[in-house]
Amino acid sequence: MRLLVVCLGNICRSPMAEGMLRARIEASPLAGQVILDSVGTGNWHAGEPPDPRAITTAARHGVDISGLRARQLSRDDYSRHDWLLCADRDNLRDVRARGPAEAHSRCALLLEWAGMAADTDVRDPYTGDDAEFEAVWAMLDRAAHGVVTRLEGELRARESA
Repeated sequence: MRLLVVCLGNICRSPMAEGMLRARIEASPLAGQVILDSVGTGNWHAGEPPDPRAITTAARHGVDISGLRARQLSRDDYSRHDWLLCADRDNLRDVRARGPAEAHSRCALLLEWAGMAADTDVRDPYTGDDAEFEAVWAMLDRAAHGVVTRLEGELRARESA
């Protein structure tokens, strides 16, 4: 299973989600079975590390995202990933608009896909303070638990089929 997390610039929400998901998946029976990546719909931060506040927030929770580098969504991402999980509705709209029609059903809101409230966005902490980054981290933590639960269920279904 290949999951791609998408936000606007790939320096706050999506790298935090990638790090969080990687940590949760590696600590679960799914370890070694899920490949994670993250991108932004924009290219203005390409090659840069995550926002220092995102790195600090993740580190406070034992997750190192300092080695990640921002990149922009590419045409190849649609064929390389099983799911493109978007931080918000604007990202979802942009991802669907750029991709082939057959990929639309594999593009979803991250929180909704994780079993949280439908049609809910991960708010962008970029213009906020440390507390805003912590609030987003807590939201992503809940989402990561939902993603692991969903993927474990899919794994069990495959094994019993």
